This record gives sequence, C-alpha cells and structure tokens, in this order.
Amino acid sequence: MVKNNTTPAHSFYDVVIVGGAKIGSSIAWFLSQNSDFDGSILVVEKDMSYANSATAHTNSCMRQQFSNEINIRISQFAAEFVTEFQRFFNHDPRVPTVHFQSYGYMYLADNQEFADSLKEAQKLQEACGAGTKIMSAKDIAQAYPFYYLDDIVCGSHNLINEGYYDGNTVFDWWRRSAKEHGSEYIENEVVGIQVDQDQTQVESVQLATGERIQCGAIVNASGTRASGIAAMLGIDLPVEARKRYTYIFKAAKPLDRDLPLTIDPSGVHMRSDGEYYLAGCPPEHDPAVEVDDFVEDESLWTEKAWPAIAQRVPQFESVKLINSWVGHYDFNTLDQNAILGPHHQIPNFYFANGFSGHGFQQAPAVGRGLSELIVYGEFKSLDLSPFSYERVVLDQPFIERAVI
Repeated sequence: MVKNNTTPAHSFYDVVIVGGAKIGSSIAWFLSQNSDFDGSILVVEKDMSYANSATAHTNSCMRQQFSNEINIRISQFAAEFVTEFQRFFNHDPRVPTVHFQSYGYMYLADNQEFADSLKEAQKLQEACGAGTKIMSAKDIAQAYPFYYLDDIVCGSHNLINEGYYDGNTVFDWWRRSAKEHGSEYIENEVVGIQVDQDQTQVESVQLATGERIQCGAIVNASGTRASGIAAMLGIDLPVEARKRYTYIFKAAKPLDRDLPLTIDPSGVHMRSDGEYYLAGCPPEHDPAVEVDDFVEDESLWTEKAWPAIAQRVPQFESVKLINSWVGHYDFNTLDQNAILGPHHQIPNFYFANGFSGHGFQQAPAVGRGLSELIVYGEFKSLDLSPFSYERVVLDQPFIERAVI
C-alpha cells in the first residue's frame, strides 16, 4: 500500500484548500488550469481513502429541474463539462469519455399545489433551454406503463442531459491533473487557523502534525466538517451532517425500459442502475448526526423505502435487496443551497459548503467560480453571488423548491 504524504513541501502556499474530495479537487484543478494564476496550491485532506466522504457515497446524479435560474445554469455547465470531458482536458489521449446515462428525472405530483409549482418551474427551465416537459398522468402512462398513477396529477420530465454519470472518473481526473499541474495533496488535518491582528485576514493554518503553514487564501471545502473549520475563526456556518440512505435492489420482474430517476411524493426516489435498480430516501426523523456516524436503520427499507417503491411500480412488489449504505449530505439548514465565496469580514477565507446533496453536479461550476474569485476577485463565467455567506448573516434564505 502506498503511504500518502502527510508533510507539506513548503511553509507558504498562495491557496490552501481544506478538503480534497470532489469540490476541493475541482477548485484545485480549475485554479491549476488558469493561465492567469501562477501561485502554489496545497490541498489538505483528512482521509485520502475518501471512504466516508460524500464523494464516495454519491449516486452521481444530474438534473436541470430546479426552481432558480442560477441552479439550472450550474447544472447546464455540469452537463457540458461531462459530455465534453475530453475537450476540457485538451483532448489528452489518456483521458476517457465519461459515461452519461441520460434517461431523465421524473417528478410526480399528487396534488394541485405541487403540480402548479412544477409547471411554474418548467416555464423557467424551458426559458433557460432545458428540455423539461409537463406530462399528464395519461402521457406518463403511455411512455412508462409500469407506474401506478391513480393518485398522480401530473409529472415533470426531462430526457436531455438529466440522469446519472460516472462521477468517479471526473473526480479522479481532476485530482490527477491538478497534481500534474503543481497542486500538492497531503493527508493531514487543519486543526487551527490564525488571523492577523486586525482579524481581517487569515495568515496561516495549523496542521495536526504540528506544522504552521502561511497562506494567501484558504478555501473551506471540507464537506460535513465545514462548520468545524469555520468555527476555528468564530464563524457560524449552518452546515451539518444528515443521513441519506441508498439501496440497490433486483426485481423479480424487471421493467421493459429504463426507469427515470423518479421522485415519488412519498419522498423516496428510484431509478435504473444497470441490471439493478437504485432507490434512496432520508430517514423519517432527520436530525443532525456526527460526521462519523454511518450506522444504518435497517427498518427504513422495510417500513418506508420498499413499500413506496412497490406502491409506485407494482412490478417491484417482489424484489431482492442487493446492497445498501448510508451517506451524508452536508446539509445547509438555512435554505439547502450552497454557500460560496468569501467571508464578508475575512475576505481571504472562502466558503464552498452546504451543497445539501447537489455537490457532485454543481462541482464543475463551483470549481470554476471559486477559482475566478481567487484569481480575479469576481465571478467571470456565472454570477454565483446569490450563494454568498452574507445571506447567512442577514438570515435571508435563497430558497430552492426542488430539493430531494
């Protein structure tokens, strides 16, 4: 087994990124690719096996069905990045294409209020160029005859650049290429952050192994541990770990076509997953948990997930559970949207936190946006300022209605 390096090569870095999973590696990669940036990058990752990270537990899904334009635009860039992956790596012959299974999301509405919300969002999505269509229950039955639809008013469906993709390949190449372009990764932990006398600039970080590293800027990309990093500066960050369950199951009577990623009114979602099917849901009681708590409540499958699956797709009355696991959302309790950009009083401390389950699909735009902020002091490609930390201070939620 190769032992990961724990000791930084230098005592100063222009940018220190706390967290080396997908978000942190995206930022490192976009910075390293920017011809206007010639600084040094240190990525500090607590566990380079990434075994308990959201990156390891993700279902790698992507959708444009959001209720805010900026979230739609973020996902559209993600789709462009994934479908044209080799172009973004200058057609390096080593870089593979990324498999994208684009069979869409299907939101099912069982009441008129939610149906009206889907219709309103569809108009915005269409104006942004997304392929979302509102389908009546009859339309859905014709396209997907396996659903039980007696309680359904309508559905919202998009078959263009929605589905799931090979996120591990994207993450692997971000990290690999960032290293090749000078980013340094160490397996270590930030245990302290020091600021200047005026408390307006971060000056250094303290590592668990004792080193104190001077830095020009620091990026908090530490997932469910983000609030702990922010607390080192006395900053209140409303991000906590929440459990999310994933199930892989086999059907005795497989469907005759792909199952879109279906968001059932019960709160359970499901989709095709190769020869199997995948389902997921939150627990009935959804409190904050410790960042290392991955204990499963085995009753959730029998009492919530499977009954909802079998109700919506009667062919799933007979299934075999193949695998299951618990992952964590880095859940933003204010509004379930990302928190991005500099702190309003410590401008060289940057947030990339609180994605609440959207991190994988938002990582390309976030990496690009944060790198632009660091290099130019402003967003150049997409204006991500609605996600600023200032809204936390002002207690002004930026509401996204389409949260799973």
